[in-house]
Amino acid sequence: MRFWKEHTSLRVTLIAAFFVVGLIMVIAGWRMTGNIVGLGIMLVGLVLLLAALMVYNKAYQEEKKPGKPGKKR
Repeated sequence: MRFWKEHTSLRVTLIAAFFVVGLIMVIAGWRMTGNIVGLGIMLVGLVLLLAALMVYNKAYQEEKKPGKPGKKR
């Protein structure tokens, strides 16, 4: 994806924000042991951590080349 390679500062900012907020949410949910709300907070934190990983990997993902749908390489 060219967009993420060209906008490095945006990518770094999003990764840092998702990582920090996600980690804080996981730790905050962990402190609420025995409470179902804590589990929900931890799951949202996990989604944010995975989003940070997705944004990081998008810069290194190859673009799909159009090909014939029935032909295998």
